[in-house]
Amino acid sequence: MKKTIIVVIILAIIGIFFLQNSITGNAVAKEEITVFKSSTCGCCTNYIPYLKQLGRFNVKTIDSDDMNHIKDKFGVPASMESCHTTMIGNYFVEGHVPMKVIEKLLEEQPDIKGIALPGMPAGSPGMPGPKTEQFIVYAIQKDGTQSEFMRL
Repeated sequence: MKKTIIVVIILAIIGIFFLQNSITGNAVAKEEITVFKSSTCGCCTNYIPYLKQLGRFNVKTIDSDDMNHIKDKFGVPASMESCHTTMIGNYFVEGHVPMKVIEKLLEEQPDIKGIALPGMPAGSPGMPGPKTEQFIVYAIQKDGTQSEFMRL
């Protein structure tokens, strides 16, 4: 009987904790990310719901009339550019990078500036059409050199 009462009390405390956190919006802390994009880019607009639907991120969007300035600011090499740049913590994520690759970046936390899927490959998140080739996502080192980070 005492064990049952203790279990009920513990479950009640846990329930109150989760109820309180869901009311205050603290149930699950979402990682902040910021997507810098041109206001006229449709595929960037399609990439943002992809990030939001996963429920892991609190996505902030900033329209910019000077994406070259954004890319220079974060150290995205010209050869690695795509249409939008996302900042997650201290990393940039350039282009239509699939979530599987972003998760690898966040899990491993390598000592790099960021990752990039150059161009706008068909079938990548936010881009129309079927996937017609392997996606090669590059790691951008702090000295600006690139190496393969992941192939999908």
